Amino acid sequence: MSCYEYGTVLSTGDDQGVRTISLNRPDCLNAMNLELIQDVAWAFDDANADRATRAIIFTGEGRAFCAGDDRNSHVHPESEAEARALVDAIQRATHAIVFGAKPVVGAINGWAVGGGFEWAINCDFPIWAQSAKGFFPEVSLNLFVTGAVTSLLPALVGLNKAREMLFFGERYTASELKDMGVAWRVVADGELQKEAQAVAEKLSALPPLSVRAMKRVVNQCAASDLHRALQLETDATVGGFLDPETTLRLKDF
Repeated sequence: MSCYEYGTVLSTGDDQGVRTISLNRPDCLNAMNLELIQDVAWAFDDANADRATRAIIFTGEGRAFCAGDDRNSHVHPESEAEARALVDAIQRATHAIVFGAKPVVGAINGWAVGGGFEWAINCDFPIWAQSAKGFFPEVSLNLFVTGAVTSLLPALVGLNKAREMLFFGERYTASELKDMGVAWRVVADGELQKEAQAVAEKLSALPPLSVRAMKRVVNQCAASDLHRALQLETDATVGGFLDPETTLRLKDF
């Protein structure tokens, strides 16, 4: 077994070819700051480059998968370049998850909010704990979504439901997300890691060439142009970060 720590992310590989990448800021519900975002990208890049890794589990330590942006660490950007660097880091993490060679099993526990919800949607096989919940607060915060969800979410739930989820920021239970097609499976809280491990081992046992080709082609064909979505999201999110109203809303969230 191999184990690596990327500051705010743990990465552990086993002898079944499964690597578990865990967000590790449990005291703040794994909320996203720049360090966490960068660590996620590095951990996925390393896992995708590791010949011994054939499948990845993505989860969060403690009581939540990821509670979205860390409002306590948010600093209003002084320039467009600074805002763009932050958003580019977010999109790089999504690129490593969605376009990486290895299939990703999500083990979604507790809250998945904003960027955390996006990361859950980025997983190829998102398994949600029964008590988990997710929502997008971005519009209410004068922000925009990232993670290519403007393309992936309509492909999963249809355009009308995607509009509802993105505009109104309503909170959804794991069972509701399963009915919509966002959650692939919903299991009892105590069975989450066991189920994720079993699915990851099943993927790991398949021929890697065909698995990687299937992930690549399905992700590119099932949704619209993901690269274009990432770019448009980046431009919209940069604009939101530069507006002083965003900082005020984040502090009050």
